[in-house]
Amino acid sequence: MKKNYIGYAGTYTRKISKGIYRFALDPKARKLTAVKAVAEVGSPTYLTISEDNRYLFSIGQDGELGGVQAYKINGEAGELVKLDEQLTEGKPPCHLSFHQDKLVTGNYHKGEVGLYSFTAKETLEVDSFIQHTGSGPHERQEKSHVHYAGFTPDRNYVIICDLGTDELVTYRIDTNKLVRHKTLKVKSGSGPRHIEFHPNGKTAYVLTELSSEVIVFDYDTENGSFSEKQTILAKPADFAETNDASAIHISSDGKFLYTGNRGHNSIALFQIDQKTDKLSFIEFTATGGEWPRDFVLDPTESFIIAANQHSGNLVLFERNQQTGKLTQLDSVVEVPEVVCVKFLN
Repeated sequence: MKKNYIGYAGTYTRKISKGIYRFALDPKARKLTAVKAVAEVGSPTYLTISEDNRYLFSIGQDGELGGVQAYKINGEAGELVKLDEQLTEGKPPCHLSFHQDKLVTGNYHKGEVGLYSFTAKETLEVDSFIQHTGSGPHERQEKSHVHYAGFTPDRNYVIICDLGTDELVTYRIDTNKLVRHKTLKVKSGSGPRHIEFHPNGKTAYVLTELSSEVIVFDYDTENGSFSEKQTILAKPADFAETNDASAIHISSDGKFLYTGNRGHNSIALFQIDQKTDKLSFIEFTATGGEWPRDFVLDPTESFIIAANQHSGNLVLFERNQQTGKLTQLDSVVEVPEVVCVKFLN
């Protein structure tokens, strides 16, 4: 077993956080260690790491400017060296994804999708921005709120979750420009936040923030369309307080799906039917803190780390790979205003 696994945490910097933090997981000792601020940047609320572990991309903010930053990951310790940034007027994006040489962003405040190129000279170039319009019935759906921007498993399309308009939107990339391909309306007032694809590439799971549900879709790789086949609640049916669903992740064996609950402060566990890819609920596990904005499976998938924003901590859980169930361990470290956690691939 490898000695340590390096991870990174993105944060808000509204209070005492300095920016991006690095931490280590010691799987043998079952401990989180070595928390250190490795990049001072304004509110790096979401991070993504290149497939080859050479680069880390981050949301960034500088006063009235918001955008993205690129870092080189150096050495076994995972130190970050800033390479470039692209900042524009207004609020920064809330989500970003990277594949090959393209970076896509979703901007909640602007209702905007961004496309950037990462060049051979290790610089970022703006390709295009697309403005979304529309609204929904919920009080938080007064306009478009793009909350997720990523790539379909076949890499043929960019996929967008718009929380404000209850839409899944797919785009093609045509000569460094985004071209709208298809738009799908999902359950009214549900607020789609994030999407995760099954390892088979044929099923997609959309987590809705406002209704705290998982909507299961068949994904047609031929034409990039989605068709709904199940909706299941991701919070307790009798939980009457405010709950904003947060992150969604799937084990690499395709057997278990996890979602986060801010309010109920839990991670929900679902079993994935191996024939239909539909979900059945198993249990909730308390996250050991307040407002779990994100969580992550470690590279061995023997552990899950919950990132609790309001209590400013990372909490380590052991994961049973046969049952999917989580057990909290005696390992909690402080990361102020934590929002996002990622491991090196």
